[in-house]
Amino acid sequence: MGRYLGRYVGRFAPSPTGPLHAGSLVAALASWLDARAHGGTWLVRIEDVDLPRCVPGADQIILQQLAACGLVPDTPPVYQSQRGTRYQGALDQLIATGHAYPCGCTRADIAQANAALGLSKPRHGDLVYPGTCRPERGGLKGKPARAWRLQVPDAPHDLITWQDRLLGGQCQHLSTAVGDFVIKRADGLWAYQLAVVVDDAAQGVTDIVRGADLCDNTPRQILLQQWLNLPTPRYLHTPLVLGDNGEKLSKQNGAQALDLSSPQQALRLAGQALGLDIAPQGTVAEWLTQAVRRWTSQAP
Repeated sequence: MGRYLGRYVGRFAPSPTGPLHAGSLVAALASWLDARAHGGTWLVRIEDVDLPRCVPGADQIILQQLAACGLVPDTPPVYQSQRGTRYQGALDQLIATGHAYPCGCTRADIAQANAALGLSKPRHGDLVYPGTCRPERGGLKGKPARAWRLQVPDAPHDLITWQDRLLGGQCQHLSTAVGDFVIKRADGLWAYQLAVVVDDAAQGVTDIVRGADLCDNTPRQILLQQWLNLPTPRYLHTPLVLGDNGEKLSKQNGAQALDLSSPQQALRLAGQALGLDIAPQGTVAEWLTQAVRRWTSQAP
């Protein structure tokens, strides 16, 4: 831990689309442990930017679940739905520097363009946007603007590399992996990629500890950080909790709400997923104290 000198700010950023499940507790616990192991600050940010998917009251349920497990943020939670002016400022900056452009394509348009190129949608991914509305290709060509996209560099300048604390060296060619990606949606809502980058910088987040399913989001966020002149945090992507079908445990595939009849048992299961097998004994606070000691000695 000696290589992390100075200020440490970590965060857990759940979407209030339902209660926490076993997989999300793993991510919350890992981020909390890492912050405590470094003597840092731990924040909770409610990522409610995708309003149609949010469930009324889910934010309070999530905060109550965290509190039952002894995971209490050091400052009051921040809500993304209240931060639209910050996101607009970032978009304005990207437009002014020529890094963002309006797009008039529908999903059907993108699918048709990909089909013409012999490309199909990956099982767990989106179609790569082929740059139809790029300014150098004629822009909207009379179509109404629907979304705003970030124009990623062309190869070979599109290669983003970073060092994950657990996974090691990582890289991605943005132009072939995702293409020009959306930063403001056609329905007027802010895209996750832009919101998370703006908020992490505004809150002074130095370390992002989250599930490995978000690892492929990292290069898009690093590019945004670079073009908005924002610092790049350190990253640690934790192992995923899988369901009986071998898929990532999530609300979308029917993950059950976290069973907190015994918070210590829920914490033990979350700890086991992180390589920390600590039997429940004493209070929740005592279990967490042991977990911090173990994380401090074992974490990458």
